[in-house]
Amino acid sequence: MKTIKKLIIVFVLIMTTQTLLAQPPDPNNGGDPTTSGNNGVGGNAPIGGGLFILLGFGAAYGGRKMYKVNQQDF
Repeated sequence: MKTIKKLIIVFVLIMTTQTLLAQPPDPNNGGDPTTSGNNGVGGNAPIGGGLFILLGFGAAYGGRKMYKVNQQDF
């Protein structure tokens, strides 16, 4: 019974790979690349600020963990 379940899972994974490998749409939508603005998919959303926020949260979390470990030693 276990081998049948494994075979079914492998078969489903193999059959879905074609739909999972789909390419994103052309950012120019098939138009002239010089007139479309070439914004790309997603509209050139900035991610720089989010990166620094995540780094700040990670540093705060690490500092809190270190503080708790130092408090337990005494």
